[in-house]
Amino acid sequence: MKRIFIIHGWDGYPEESWFPWLKTELESRGFDVFVPQMPGAENPRIEKWIPAIAEIVGTVDENTYFVGHSIGCQAIVRYLESLSEKVKVGLPAQVGGAVFVAGFFKRLTNLEPESDVKKVAAMWVNAPTDFSKAKFHLLKSVAIFSDNDPYVPLDNQDDFRDKLSSKIMVNSALKCNSQY
Repeated sequence: MKRIFIIHGWDGYPEESWFPWLKTELESRGFDVFVPQMPGAENPRIEKWIPAIAEIVGTVDENTYFVGHSIGCQAIVRYLESLSEKVKVGLPAQVGGAVFVAGFFKRLTNLEPESDVKKVAAMWVNAPTDFSKAKFHLLKSVAIFSDNDPYVPLDNQDDFRDKLSSKIMVNSALKCNSQY
């Protein structure tokens, strides 16, 4: 059975935006779909989100897939990066694939002026990421961006394309309806 984990973004929640629609669509095609509430979504922390994903997902294999939105994309990549330390002797634990929607590693724009918002963003953007470890566990991926996203500039696609070998899709019709 193929399992899909949809990881929301900053200040997100499972019933937000397109998540319920996607969950219903995927379940109608026979997938097991999980849309967990990430801990402290209003103030997301790497050290809380990665263990939470690990606990929710359990053992990964080629029938494990991810969909991430915004900071959820980073959380997925950082989770995959953490798998390198947990690989036992033999073949690596590889996931079937991931779809990244409005993900970022470089920068965000139009952030609220509050210093805590900028601090949280800086923590995620400035924390080192070993893309090669993450890619080692990722069979394939697609990264979707919008050329009118007020928060995630298009230059964020570079890391997905160049470091994760993600297929890049840019759409003008997409409109960002949630922050970060």
